[in-house]
Amino acid sequence: MTDATYQTPTGFWRDRRVFVTGATGIVGAWLVKALLHAQAHVVILMRDADPQSELIRSGDIRRVSVVSGCLEDFQTLERAVNEHEVETVFHLAAQPIVGVAHRFPLHTFEANIRGSYNLLEACRVHSQLVRRVVVASSDKAYGAQPALPYTEEMPLQGQHPYEVSKSCTDLIAQSYSHTYGLPVAIARCGNIYGGGDLNWSRIVPATIRAFLREERPVIRSDGTFVRDYIYVKDVVHAYMRVAEQLDSAQVQGQAFNFSPERAITVLELVAILQRIMKCQHLPPDVRNVAEGEIHSQYLSAEKAHRTLGWQPHFSLESGLAETVEWYREFIRP
Repeated sequence: MTDATYQTPTGFWRDRRVFVTGATGIVGAWLVKALLHAQAHVVILMRDADPQSELIRSGDIRRVSVVSGCLEDFQTLERAVNEHEVETVFHLAAQPIVGVAHRFPLHTFEANIRGSYNLLEACRVHSQLVRRVVVASSDKAYGAQPALPYTEEMPLQGQHPYEVSKSCTDLIAQSYSHTYGLPVAIARCGNIYGGGDLNWSRIVPATIRAFLREERPVIRSDGTFVRDYIYVKDVVHAYMRVAEQLDSAQVQGQAFNFSPERAITVLELVAILQRIMKCQHLPPDVRNVAEGEIHSQYLSAEKAHRTLGWQPHFSLESGLAETVEWYREFIRP
């Protein structure tokens, strides 16, 4: 994250003790980078060490305190918060893949639901330490709705396993705020993309990798599924903005949608990447085998604009262009 992308309030993060779950994932790695740049003291929870993670490849892992363990272990989370005297928590860790959840939901429910209430309970127990908690939810928490775009007052009604896990996480976070006064806010993003995403079942990294290999990209759906795509640096900006304003009554206990508010089909997304990478000679291979996914999802970010003053810094084209360059370096033979 460069200074041009996001300027934190003067000195806000300096020496603050911050706990990040999911730090080896796409958003977590870039969030840690931004927090370190802002001079925070960062503690991370790490279950598996993936040497290809941007957190490790960049060397940022050597600048953070590492707690080894998993979300399902309450004692590990409680110890992390207490012994490291954590003041701010960013809860990003989850089983993030819709297809994985569809094939075997148990792990997804354990990580996403049990993991969330374990962490929130650890924060409640140590509420004299914890001053702000940002929980990463998802547009999937809304489930299928009769009208679009999603707005924050819509009910959370996930039906398929991944959606249900995010609906539950979201509601549990709200419960801890409204019942115990825990300073929690919830971020619901559209489809996040950017350098460092190593989940190759996702459309952006999979398509870029295919084009770099001179192969046709595979589309699991019929290509007409509609989503909004938000660049990872804009997501980091959003999460930090929420945390910085969590002292406000307008933010505590609230959920915020984050989106560039540009809904496109999967085929349109692939066409943009074709133009950026000059791969029009490689048409997509449309399989139409996707299961457990909602056809059309996109968000209104009006509340985030109004309450937080948040705006995305990147267009889809500029974000994808940066992303392509990251993967060119990553995949370079």
